[in-house]
Amino acid sequence: MLFGAVRCVEVGPVTVLADANLRLDAGPVDYVLLGFYFVLVLGIGALARRSVSSSLDFFLSGRSMPAWVTGLAFISANLGAVEIFGMTANGAQYGVPTVHYYWIGAIPAMVFLGLVMMPFYYGSKVRSVPEFLLRRFGRFAHLVNSLSFALAQVLIAGVNLFALATVINLLLGWPTWVAIIVAAAVVLAYTTLGGLSAAIYNEVMQFFVIVAMLLPLTIVGLYKVGGWNGLVAKITAANTDAAAELHSWPGSNLTGISNGVLSVIGLVFGLGFVLSFGYWTTNFAEVQRALSAKSMSAARRTPLIGAYPKTLIVLLIFIPGMIAAVISPELAAFKASGGTLQNGVTYNNTIELLIRDLLPNGMLGVAITGLVAAFMAGMAASVSSFNTVFTYDLWQTYVVKNKPDEYYLRVGRMITIVGCLIAIGTAFIAGQFNNIMDYLQTLFGFFNAPLFATFLLGMFWKRMSPMAGGVGLIVGTLSAVTIDVLNRTGTLTLSGQGASFVAASAAFIMDIVVSVIVTLVTAPKPDSELVGLVWSLTPRDSLKHSDTGENAGWYRKPVVLGAGVLVLAAVLNIIFW
Repeated sequence: MLFGAVRCVEVGPVTVLADANLRLDAGPVDYVLLGFYFVLVLGIGALARRSVSSSLDFFLSGRSMPAWVTGLAFISANLGAVEIFGMTANGAQYGVPTVHYYWIGAIPAMVFLGLVMMPFYYGSKVRSVPEFLLRRFGRFAHLVNSLSFALAQVLIAGVNLFALATVINLLLGWPTWVAIIVAAAVVLAYTTLGGLSAAIYNEVMQFFVIVAMLLPLTIVGLYKVGGWNGLVAKITAANTDAAAELHSWPGSNLTGISNGVLSVIGLVFGLGFVLSFGYWTTNFAEVQRALSAKSMSAARRTPLIGAYPKTLIVLLIFIPGMIAAVISPELAAFKASGGTLQNGVTYNNTIELLIRDLLPNGMLGVAITGLVAAFMAGMAASVSSFNTVFTYDLWQTYVVKNKPDEYYLRVGRMITIVGCLIAIGTAFIAGQFNNIMDYLQTLFGFFNAPLFATFLLGMFWKRMSPMAGGVGLIVGTLSAVTIDVLNRTGTLTLSGQGASFVAASAAFIMDIVVSVIVTLVTAPKPDSELVGLVWSLTPRDSLKHSDTGENAGWYRKPVVLGAGVLVLAAVLNIIFW
C-alpha cells in the first residue's frame, strides 16, 4: 500500500529503505468512512449544544452523566497521542516493559482515585482540581497550580494536535502546518458548540472506533509473524537485548538503569507511585469526567469502570508496536541503528507503518478514522479542561468577579478558541521528539509529580500550611526541570525514560521536604476550615453514598470493582513477567 519511489541504501549488512514514503494509499471508501465520522462528531456537538444553558452545563455537563458514560469517557480521553503514538512507539522500542505504564503505572492509581479521592472531590462540590487547592491552601497554591495546569494542557493538546495533523498529512499529503490548522478547527467546532457534554459523548463513540482500529491490526499482525511464538522468535533473532524486550521485569531497557534492583525501584516508585498517582489522581483532564457524573456513587465508579478497558487495551497497543519493529524494514533498520539512522521514520511512525503495510482499503479507512478519533479525544480532553480552569480558576477568581453566569459561559467558549490557537503553536514542539512518550513523561514529571505530593500531604496532614502548598509546588517543579536540564546537558547520563522517573521522584521528594519545613515555620489554617478537605477532620458519613436504586447491586460497589481490576492486573503481570 505504498506508492511513490524510495531509494535503497546499505547500512552495514542491512539493506534499508531510505526517505520512506509514508503516504497511505486510501481509496474512495476510506474517505467516505472518514467523512462520515467527521459529520457524526460535529452532529453530536450540535445536539449537545441544546443542553447547554449555564456554565455548569458547558464545563461539567450539569453533573448529570451516568457512570458507564463517564467511565468510558474517562479512559477514552486518555487514548490520545499518549497511547496510540507514544505507547506503540514504546512497544517498538522497548517491547513488553511497556505494560508497566498500565498495570503498574495506571491501575493502582485509578483505584485509589475512585476509592479515596473522589469522595473528597465530588463531596466538596468543587468545579476543578485547582479549586480544591484553593479551599485547602488558599490563593497562592491555587494560582500556582492553575497557571501550571493551563500551561501543561495546551502543551499536551499540542501533542495530540501534532499526531492528528500527521495522520492528515499522510492521508492527503497536505503540509503539516495546514493539517494542524484543519485538525484544530474540527476539534474547536464541537467543543465550542457542546462543551464537555459534546466531548464526553464523542469520547464514548471514539473509544469503540479506536478499538475497531487496534483489534484488526493486532490480529492481522500476529497472523503475519506466526503468532506470539513467531513474534518472539523474530525479536530474538533481530535484537541482542531480546530478553529485556520479552520480559516486563526488571525493565532496564525502559528505565535506562542497568542495575536490576534499582530499575525495579525506579519503576515502582518513580512510575508506579509518583508519576502514576500524580497523573491519575490530580490531572483535571481526567478528573473532570468523574466530576460530571450524576451522583457520588457514579463519580467513584467512573475511574474504576475505566480501569477495566485500560487493563486490557495495552495488549492491543504494545503487541502491534513489537510487530512493527520486525515486519517494517524502515523501522527495523531505524531500531538496529540505535535510533540514529536518517531514513524518514522514527518510533512515532510505528502505528502508521502497520496501517500502511497490513490493512486493505475499507479497513484502512477504519484505521485512519480510529487514529483521528484517538487524537481528537486527547485534544478535546485537554482543551475542555483548559477552558474550565481558565474560566473558573483564573478569570472568575482573579480578573473579572461577580458577573452573571451567562458572561462566564461566553468566556468559556472564547477561551476554547484561544486554547486551540495556542495548541497550534505547541504542536510544533512535539514534532521535535523521536518518541512522543519521552516528551509527555517529561511534562508529567514537571507538573503532576509535585502536585500529587502537595495533595497527598495536604489531604492527610492537617497541619500543612497554605504557604507550604504554594512553595512546595514551585520547588518541586523546579527540581524536575533541573534534573531534565542536567540530563540533556550530559551532567547526568540517563537513557530511555529513566530521566523522567528520576525527575518525577526528585520533584515529589523535594516538594514533601520543603512543604514540611515551610509548614513548621508558618501558620496552618484552622480546623474548622478544613472539614471535607482533610481526611482526619472529615466525618465518614459525608464520604458515603447511597447504595439503593440505580446504585444498588454488589457489582456496583466501588470496593468490589477496585479489587477486581487489581486482581486482573496482577494476573496479567505474572503472565508477562
